[in-house]
Amino acid sequence: MNDSTTQAPDGARQSWWRRLRGGLSRSSASIATAISDLVSKRKLDAGVIEELEEVLIRADLGVEAAARIAAAVGEGRYDKTVTADEVKAILAAEIEKILDPAAVPLAIDPAAKPFVILVAGVNGSGKTTTIGKLAARLTREGRHVMLAAGDTFRAAAIEQLKIWGERTKSPVIAGVQGADAAGLVYEALAAARAQSCDVLIVDTAGRLQNKAGLMDELQKIVRVMKKLDPAAPHAVLLVLDATVGQNALSQVAEFSRIAGVTGLVMTKLDGTARGGILVAIAAKYRLPVHFIGVGEGIDDLAPFAAKDFARALAGLET
Repeated sequence: MNDSTTQAPDGARQSWWRRLRGGLSRSSASIATAISDLVSKRKLDAGVIEELEEVLIRADLGVEAAARIAAAVGEGRYDKTVTADEVKAILAAEIEKILDPAAVPLAIDPAAKPFVILVAGVNGSGKTTTIGKLAARLTREGRHVMLAAGDTFRAAAIEQLKIWGERTKSPVIAGVQGADAAGLVYEALAAARAQSCDVLIVDTAGRLQNKAGLMDELQKIVRVMKKLDPAAPHAVLLVLDATVGQNALSQVAEFSRIAGVTGLVMTKLDGTARGGILVAIAAKYRLPVHFIGVGEGIDDLAPFAAKDFARALAGLET
């Protein structure tokens, strides 16, 4: 399998680091302020450790990760004075350990032609924009990409995908609003095969995870694809909006059950103080996190790097 990601030059990496650090600034600032207030008051004891754990839970890192990090801070440091920077360094190291297994690049199998990527997520998660950015990335790598406008509920989603198709020079298979989504996806897969496309990216309606009828349609799309290619979809990406915090956990659970999610994309990290939710998701579900987004630009989607994310969330320099 080929990696769909390439190593960024130093200049590009520094540019991305600045965007990531800036994007996570609200999350890191809330954590850093709480840590500074906590450790500046007194020496490390059981009470401080407990309060630190509460700070991390409030920052959406989740109970499991918060307990693990707080225990690491306390190890061998009781009745000692610790600085906020020391705590942040431990925080970054422990977050990196949790996230590292999840930092798996999206791999495109060249033997699967087309390699079908089904993209799911609730309305407003940034799903269609993510598809456009992913198409741009794959096209830059020399792949022939086709897009399928499977979100037939919203005319705006169809039009938005067409615009991304023009920007990325990717053909778009689209129908009218209200068309049968499964039928359209079948048509798109047939067209992608006929045109020898490398990748077919399929948009789907933004289903609320508690809407059984809409979830049934997602399952229907998968069933119809398999009539043409039993291995399709080859990847099921769930796009998560970081601003929803704890709700993202239930979205992962439900979409995994319905659609067999194989990897995650986290968007809107620049618009929230809840970036820690990615740590909670990685600790609980251990799904690959392929990409993160910190802006609306075409290049504001990058492969997930555990160390960079951990250091940015902890408020440390690169």
